[in-house]
Amino acid sequence: MGRSKFILGGLFILAAVVYLIFSSTQSSAEYFLTVDEIKAKGDTVIDKSLRLSGAVIGDSIQYDPQTLTLTFEVAHVPGDNAEIEAQGGLAEVLRAAAADLTRQRITVVYVGPKPDLLRSEAQAIMTGHLGTDGIFYAEELLLKCPTKYEEAVPEQASGN
Repeated sequence: MGRSKFILGGLFILAAVVYLIFSSTQSSAEYFLTVDEIKAKGDTVIDKSLRLSGAVIGDSIQYDPQTLTLTFEVAHVPGDNAEIEAQGGLAEVLRAAAADLTRQRITVVYVGPKPDLLRSEAQAIMTGHLGTDGIFYAEELLLKCPTKYEEAVPEQASGN
């Protein structure tokens, strides 16, 4: 009888730990969306924690060093890697997105130091929330600039 109490107690503790892990994972889960998906979802994603990816529009970049406020626009890029490869790779997709005036765009506001890689045709991956004003307020900002690395690849390959 004493042994079954330990087994039952152990199962109860295990169930509690599994529940805590699951509930904390669910509460911190973020949506991963493209510009088109955010525009399509509209009001249903306002003030929710979101992760957004898009191509930086170089002409839209504005930075105030006094307030550390960075404002720029991102254009829609596909979220599917197979689709990106079919369109010629990430660098080509970002180049086309930045040049296409008909693509949907979202204005982004980020407060912090201006990243060195912030330039036209960079891929911005941001975590934040969409305000009622339609502006994406980024709390985290990650930038990828594939054209910077693309140029170095042929030189490295020819050296072998």
